[in-house]
Amino acid sequence: MTWVMKPEDVARIRFAFSPMWELVASLRTLRDPARQSVHLPWVKAVRPRLADLGLAELFALVPPTGYLPDFLTPPPETPLADFAEELERVRRTPPAQAADEAGRVVSEDPAAVERFRSDPAAGVARMAGALLAYWEACFAEFWPRVYALLERDVLRKSRQLARGGARELFAGLDPSVSWTGERLVVERPWICSVDGLHGDGLLLVPTAFYWPSTAVLSAPYQSTLIYPVQGVGTLWEEGPPPAPGALAALIGRSRAQILLALAEPSTTSSLARRMALTPGAVSQHLGVLRGSGLAVGMRVGKDVVYRRTPTGDALACPTS
Repeated sequence: MTWVMKPEDVARIRFAFSPMWELVASLRTLRDPARQSVHLPWVKAVRPRLADLGLAELFALVPPTGYLPDFLTPPPETPLADFAEELERVRRTPPAQAADEAGRVVSEDPAAVERFRSDPAAGVARMAGALLAYWEACFAEFWPRVYALLERDVLRKSRQLARGGARELFAGLDPSVSWTGERLVVERPWICSVDGLHGDGLLLVPTAFYWPSTAVLSAPYQSTLIYPVQGVGTLWEEGPPPAPGALAALIGRSRAQILLALAEPSTTSSLARRMALTPGAVSQHLGVLRGSGLAVGMRVGKDVVYRRTPTGDALACPTS
């Protein structure tokens, strides 16, 4: 897949992440856990919950490999997409569009796909209901953990874009992605296309459950590149990073863990989820770290993002 990008397209690169994309991609993880053994802790936790959910039609439309209907994973419209909002967009899918996209699926259950296409309006409603049931039973409680990982990746990539422009950003995105200065080339099976963006810029969406693959969406949707998130191996680790004894003795165990976690820029809420602390407690610790010159905060949109200062780096990583 080759996208021709004009300067105005490069200027309109933006990031977002999507709970709906992760939810739908996780269906493939359930079908083939060996492909993503990193997610085995989640698979073992949720598999006993599937029996009563009635997901057969949903599995028919989301085969283990190949195309899946784009209407199930619409590009997020805001940087911090809400699942309920994304589910409503699925519900509003025009029936003709849903039937057309379902017809492209190579399914292990073609009869189920044909039933969907025979009455796509009812089929879309069933899909929305199945996605909601699956979300509530198997994904909602784990979403904060996934959210925190995706958030850290977006902050990291945003810094790369600000520091080194599109060339540095795309160089570190994924081996399947290359940037020539005018064209963005994404190596994808089954796709051979050269296209220009459609005046809407490029949306970059990190994914944990589609990892380690990339995916693309184009017209009639917002031009979107889904890329594998970095650090997915840490997703199911329990607890915060261990604090070296000397550092913990010097500034306290919780502050030491927060300082180590700030190897990647993070918000207060993200740190609270990762540290299993209240946002108020994290805020107090960050205040001490800032007052000591070990961390600094900067506003990004509505959030304040914290990172270590050089002094904080020296204290957290004395041998680096």
